[in-house]
Amino acid sequence: MSLHAERLEDGTLLRLVLDNGKGNVLETELMRALREALAAHRHEAALRLVILEGAGPHFSYGASVEEHRPTEAPQMLATFHGLIRDLAAYPVPVAACVAGRCLGGAFELVLACHFVFTAADAVFACPEIKLGVFPPVLAAIGPLRLGDALAERLLLTGEDLSAGEARQAGLVTAIFDGEPRAALLAWYRSHLRPLSAYALRVATAASRSGPGWTTALDERLRALESRYVRDVLTSHDGNEGVEAFLAHRPPDWQDR
Repeated sequence: MSLHAERLEDGTLLRLVLDNGKGNVLETELMRALREALAAHRHEAALRLVILEGAGPHFSYGASVEEHRPTEAPQMLATFHGLIRDLAAYPVPVAACVAGRCLGGAFELVLACHFVFTAADAVFACPEIKLGVFPPVLAAIGPLRLGDALAERLLLTGEDLSAGEARQAGLVTAIFDGEPRAALLAWYRSHLRPLSAYALRVATAASRSGPGWTTALDERLRALESRYVRDVLTSHDGNEGVEAFLAHRPPDWQDR
């Protein structure tokens, strides 16, 4: 597991790259490393943007399925939700640069970012319902980022959302042809680099100071985390879905 941090544009831009094997799986250790990296740079006065991307052809397959077991899930959820709050309240904008698959917890991570740039082949989904569980962050902030109807549909079906559909919903800032990193750097130089870093910090804080974000990330997400631990981790189907996935077999649902 590794997280690569790179300073660009005379230190005004921070690039964080998830590099954790084939699917850049968000294991708890990687979540902690990402929180530490964000904390280490949050007070740098010249910083104007953080770019979050995945190494290889895919952004991330999401959180570790193994860590959804009852012995590990409570700590994983607490760490992940702390990371979501860190991203959502970061003092400068965070831009997700997404190629390939962006699934589960990775999609939820992107929902907390301020900007989302994608390659044309990017696909988003929260397929947790297919494992007999549900995605708390999508339930909490999905309506703010996608609208109520689309967020509800994605949560209840686990279906895919293409880059074009995400753009139409207002989540995606731009879709780039080919490799999106160079295009994102050009966008940064045009839109954010010329701005006052101080003014950008004030505006970033103001953009998420309303009751919608505060309620979603505090009261609602904490309640959903508790519901997950209480209702999902103690259920037959919640555990069966995870174990069936890990064993590469169809789940034996008992509807309880």
